Amino acid sequence: MTVPDDVEAFAEAVGPPADDVVREMDARADETGFPTVGPAVGGWLMQLVGLLDADRVFEFGSGYGYSAYWFARGLAADGELVLTEVDADELDDARTYLERGGFDVTIRFEHGDAIDVIDGYDAPFELVLIDNEKDRYVEALEAVRSKVPVGGVVVADNMTAGPFAFEEIHRLVVGDGSEREGTVGGVAAYLDHVRDDPRFETTLLPLGEGLAVSRRVA
Repeated sequence: MTVPDDVEAFAEAVGPPADDVVREMDARADETGFPTVGPAVGGWLMQLVGLLDADRVFEFGSGYGYSAYWFARGLAADGELVLTEVDADELDDARTYLERGGFDVTIRFEHGDAIDVIDGYDAPFELVLIDNEKDRYVEALEAVRSKVPVGGVVVADNMTAGPFAFEEIHRLVVGDGSEREGTVGGVAAYLDHVRDDPRFETTLLPLGEGLAVSRRVA
């Protein structure tokens, strides 16, 4: 399930305006089919940085830097943003886009597996985006959980759509489905895992392809 186009467009219109770089990245996504969170969700990522007064943000999977660009727009000058990507060419493109943004923040571009990269960073990260391989979402959460302080937030993308239909994830999470295999199984397993963890309080943001927003409460 995706949000109706008119609702998504309305959310985009109400949210922070795109700049020339965002519009260029959106055009690239339209032309190539590359999955990005889109400007409506991007505005929410920017908003979350401000609401949390976050100083440090970590991304599990950054592609060519779309979500990172929105995070950078919200970070204060002394903030730090860590991108991770296994595709070196995409990471180079992310560097180019973010340099064009002219952000006065510390931005680190890490080539490699995000779950390995996070081991090299100390806490805290007040805001984390999980958007790597869907069958490794639980592994990503476990890798970063100790680095998220109480009050910090973990956001996971593709909760209601992606390389699977909404009906599939709905059946696994609230229906009678029990298997937890492949992409949709990984997302269902993540939702089960984070909802069962008393240290997190989770809600769904039904924009784009669905975000699970989990605040650490203990």
